[in-house]
Amino acid sequence: MLTTASRLLGGGAGGSLPAIGAFNVITLEYAEGIVLGAERAGLPVLLSVSHNAVRFHGALAPIARGSLALAEAASVPVGLHLDHCEDAALVLEAARLGFGSAMFDASTLPFEQNVAETADVTARGHELGIWVEAELGEIGGKDGAHAPGVRTDPREAADFVAATGVDALAVAVGTSHAMTHRTAHPDLDLIARLAHAVPVPLVLHGSSGVADDGLRAAVGAGIRKVNVGTQLSIAYTDALTAGLGGGPDPRKALTSAREAVAASVERLLHAISAPVPSLT
Repeated sequence: MLTTASRLLGGGAGGSLPAIGAFNVITLEYAEGIVLGAERAGLPVLLSVSHNAVRFHGALAPIARGSLALAEAASVPVGLHLDHCEDAALVLEAARLGFGSAMFDASTLPFEQNVAETADVTARGHELGIWVEAELGEIGGKDGAHAPGVRTDPREAADFVAATGVDALAVAVGTSHAMTHRTAHPDLDLIARLAHAVPVPLVLHGSSGVADDGLRAAVGAGIRKVNVGTQLSIAYTDALTAGLGGGPDPRKALTSAREAVAASVERLLHAISAPVPSLT
């Protein structure tokens, strides 16, 4: 059933869960595996299509419409999310295609410019009914390098949310994008301080580098949305590689890859949805 991040995080189906998982969609098999894993877990999920995935496909509409059909047919609540989008026009297109949320990423810009551009996109997005996430304190790893020293300042975060009107904030708390080993340790004290300072849900990016126990602890400290990408790609690629070579028909290998995604999603959703003692 189609739902939205705002309903999952603020009320309605799934609104009482500690956190929601958002998993990156690269191809249709990813989306199918994510929905299958969520159905097996009996838990809501967000299908997250990044700006990079849009570039890969050449347009948003094809992968968006396939994902939308899967969400509508699912037996659990499934929302569509546009991730790490640097183009305001694409955020608005996503809203028109049925996405319930989008992350507008101006985190590499100076603070004042980030505020101005994010506030504009948020206001325009709200007119179309889309829930807008932003990022403050650039999260490391976009260039493949782990940057554990990057952090979001709680006072600056509170000012940013007040000035922009965003509905959620991705924060830098010690994780990094594109990590292939789960060795990152989120700063739980900082997460708790950010959750106290900021009146909107906090989002953890770079979650693939964090072990299940660490993700559970981050949720206990105040994280409400957990983004996962690289873990799924590792599972997908390993299964696909192992299954290729048996003839010209790729479907057996793709089925294994889809199943590997489903198994990862099911495990991770259980990890982040389990009740945990709050540190706030």
